[in-house]
Amino acid sequence: MARRAADFDESDVRVRPGKGSRPRSKRRPTHDDARAAMVVSVDRGRWGCVLAGGDDAGVEVVAMRARELGRTPIVVGDEVGIVGDMSGAPGSLARIVKVSERSSVLRRTADDNDPFERIVVANARNLLIVVAAADPPPRTGFVARALVAAYAGGLQPVLGITKSDLADPEKFAAEFTALDLPVVTVGVDDELGDLRDMLRGDVSALIGHSGVGKSTLVNRLVPDADRATSAVSGVGKGRHTSTKSVALRLPGGGWVIDTPGIRSFGLAHIKPENVLDAFSDLASVAENCPRGCTHLGPPADPECAFDEISDPAVHRRAMAVRELLATLESNDQWALGPTE
Repeated sequence: MARRAADFDESDVRVRPGKGSRPRSKRRPTHDDARAAMVVSVDRGRWGCVLAGGDDAGVEVVAMRARELGRTPIVVGDEVGIVGDMSGAPGSLARIVKVSERSSVLRRTADDNDPFERIVVANARNLLIVVAAADPPPRTGFVARALVAAYAGGLQPVLGITKSDLADPEKFAAEFTALDLPVVTVGVDDELGDLRDMLRGDVSALIGHSGVGKSTLVNRLVPDADRATSAVSGVGKGRHTSTKSVALRLPGGGWVIDTPGIRSFGLAHIKPENVLDAFSDLASVAENCPRGCTHLGPPADPECAFDEISDPAVHRRAMAVRELLATLESNDQWALGPTE
């Protein structure tokens, strides 16, 4: 099936090199000896990579991007091939020569008018959307946008509600019941057994506003993570403590990727059909909609097939998805949560 233009990213665009950087030969090395690794950190043109397989599996090495990759974006979670010095010794430097096709991608833009996509995380199976039951209060708009990005990017979303000892999380969680969204609640003294079981063996990314307890949760999941935490200010705004994405190994298997606190979550890169692809039953219903239908219902789409669904459960889910699609039409920063 042909790829849509919206599916292309920076790695699909080839830029003709300048004379000074053109290779002397058109023959490119195949790098058949490249070692498989996972990117766990990024810092100023250097990538931390953990080797996979072999006697030295688990060794973390520092690598640079090979010249032949050009400006190919490499982010935390990427599966790469590396060559060179893989000893992991201080001062050693390997080269990333391959970036494997991604199984999932979490993207965002700065706002809904910004056409430039930022890849947040690659190859995560789960997206744990972290909100607080109180202090700061949970924001439906932020969760809806994160859900849209997860469904469009091929991730399984999970709603994590922290500080459940401060307020009842059930009312907020009920807003997403029709989507069959897994929900975990975490109070200060709650055990994390259910959440650990849910994340074990997978790569899971965590996103959330600053001050919701995301880094505190990471420190509980990975006791030696030592992620910085901070209190919420008097006006209900969090302070950014995680400044870079980093992947941390979970005890018992799997990885969690802690991402910086989100101030805005633009969706300029997402089309309605990207979201519907995550709901096979609704995608088939949408085939009966007129051309150009945005599935928002009357008055914008008076003939939307969603309004003709007879099954009550499917209809409730369709209405919930309609609310998600409505976020693509809104750039209301107040709906996203506190900003600085």
